[in-house]
Amino acid sequence: MINLALWAETDVSERVWNWLNYPFPVGSFEIKIANVALGLGVLLAALLASRSMRSFVQRRIAMRAPIDPGLQYTLLRLTHYFIISLGILYAVKIALGVDLTAFAVVFTALSVGIGFGLQFIAADIASGFILLFERPVRVGDRIVVGDTDGRVESINLRTTVMITNDHTAIILPNSKLVSNSFTNWTYSEAPTRFSIPVSVAPNSDPELVKQLLLRAASSVEGVLDDPQPNVQLSRFGEASLDFQLLVWTLKPYTQPQIKSDINYRIMRFFKEAGIGISLQQRLNQEAPRPEISTSLKRDDYAEDETIIPNKSKTP
Repeated sequence: MINLALWAETDVSERVWNWLNYPFPVGSFEIKIANVALGLGVLLAALLASRSMRSFVQRRIAMRAPIDPGLQYTLLRLTHYFIISLGILYAVKIALGVDLTAFAVVFTALSVGIGFGLQFIAADIASGFILLFERPVRVGDRIVVGDTDGRVESINLRTTVMITNDHTAIILPNSKLVSNSFTNWTYSEAPTRFSIPVSVAPNSDPELVKQLLLRAASSVEGVLDDPQPNVQLSRFGEASLDFQLLVWTLKPYTQPQIKSDINYRIMRFFKEAGIGISLQQRLNQEAPRPEISTSLKRDDYAEDETIIPNKSKTP
């Protein structure tokens, strides 16, 4: 009875093994279930290896030897793409029994299709590698694309994700960042200078105005003491004294907030010192815009308008 049971169990195992290795013809290929399962296992192993490698680099290497976050992100992305590409190639080779050299023909055919139908996607993918290698923009940078200002959240194979100041996600094609110009506020760690124009009444004391402007700038967070703020008298006349307040900051993307804080302090200090803004500036702020009529009457034409005679009539 025991021998019979062993024989029956061996017979079932042999049938299962034969079924797993039975070649099923699919077109010009012969697919075996065992090979398909093995190919899926290779692909899964590649995914796990890529994830494990990322965790190892972030937790071990980055802690022992500080690496620039942008460079670390680039290396992780490139290694991830490399491991996944190898996993896909070997998974297809095992599952279909295709020689890897045969992929050269497939890639040639794909390149023709990409050139015609997928050229925009191919341009985005190629631009993604350019961004990863040249690094004109890095994860965490503050950039301005058109009228949109935000922080770079991630650089993917085809797109770049930017989070705006309103916490809105903007998906940008990589080719847009490569072919078009944009402003990268954090590309360099050097201080950035910007100016704030200030116009006061012509009878104001220029030395007092200078002191108040420097006091306003030095009291705002984000303004550097070195290089120190500077005040220039750019123009003077009967209508106003025009100054330029020059300040430096390491956070150029915060310019709007810094300017607002400085302007609030300038207004308060000027009010306390009895310094008024220029009359010309006040008139420009208060003067209403002239209305433009949408219709023209004949009486509105100039008296010397030229009248072209009708040539069809005889004199």
